Amino acid sequence: MFVPTLEPTARMRRSRTRTSKVSAHPVLSVSTLNPHQYDLRPACASLICPDCKTWCPITGTQAKVQKLVPHHAGTAREDKAIRCSGSNRRVIVDVTYEAWWQRLQTGFAETDGRRPARHHYKPLPAPAKPVAKMTPTPVNTADALTAYREHLKKCRARSTADRCGSTRRCADGARLAALYEQLKRTQPRRDREHQEDARVDALLTRYRVATATKNTAAEWARHREDTVAVKKATAKRSGTTVEEANNACRIRPAETVSEFRGPGLPL
Repeated sequence: MFVPTLEPTARMRRSRTRTSKVSAHPVLSVSTLNPHQYDLRPACASLICPDCKTWCPITGTQAKVQKLVPHHAGTAREDKAIRCSGSNRRVIVDVTYEAWWQRLQTGFAETDGRRPARHHYKPLPAPAKPVAKMTPTPVNTADALTAYREHLKKCRARSTADRCGSTRRCADGARLAALYEQLKRTQPRRDREHQEDARVDALLTRYRVATATKNTAAEWARHREDTVAVKKATAKRSGTTVEEANNACRIRPAETVSEFRGPGLPL
């Protein structure tokens, strides 16, 4: 009875082979490749095969002739066993290990510099509580006591297990009680501070009012002096005969003519 055999798969690439076969492909120079396309470390000298684009070891790195080891074109133990046409291809290693390593490190530095900085996204803040649901914090003993009593009235009417009882308080009740005790303990000191602040404010207000009144009176006096000085400078002088004659109002008799009437009168 004929039993079908499994199709062979690609094998692992051997690091060293003993064969005199040489591929008909042209000789491949390592210097024509990019630094990331070959590896010159003695433990794993290899390069990317130009035909199948897979990493392939280089045999005889210390010998006169270097070649790519025979290898399959697919992945080992996964793809079909198809021999790559680049097997046993001559390779010329015309780059030293130090020069290759220096070029590789320079390329790493350039690529690291081109990479964008990592973005750190901050967590979104929780939405603020609506103003209609905000409870103002009591600032004096009376408000704190009123808020504590209202909380006890509402909390004892609930049917939950964590409500306030005769001696037990919930979290909100304990917080309001602690706030009331703190305000009651610090109320005398805060009253003294408020009285001192009120006294200082009253003194400052009196000083500002007195200063403003004084400045206003000085300003009005200065304007009054300037006005009187202008009037005195522009007023007519009195006491001379000509000015008295000019200012006098004389009644001229009827049927008389003034001597200064008309330019053609005889002298």
